[in-house]
Amino acid sequence: MNKTELISAIAANSGLSKVDSKKALDGFMKAVSQSLKKGDKVSLVGFGSFAVANRSARVGVNPATKKKMTIAAKKVVKFKAGAELADKVK
Repeated sequence: MNKTELISAIAANSGLSKVDSKKALDGFMKAVSQSLKKGDKVSLVGFGSFAVANRSARVGVNPATKKKMTIAAKKVVKFKAGAELADKVK
């Protein structure tokens, strides 16, 4: 499902127009992004949690040249599904 399909699904399930659904989704994504950028965890009970994790530097291999290279440390976003969502997916 891409963003356009998600907007259509939100509109169908909520009774909102597609324009309002797009605004709601954009607002949600912006709020989550801002919270994660500050280092905060975003928890939606029953759905899941978004958090920032630090991935340490490591040595990797360039598949084209087979040379070892250092992959820099970076921050990544992690998502952990809540119990309710995990049960629905089973």
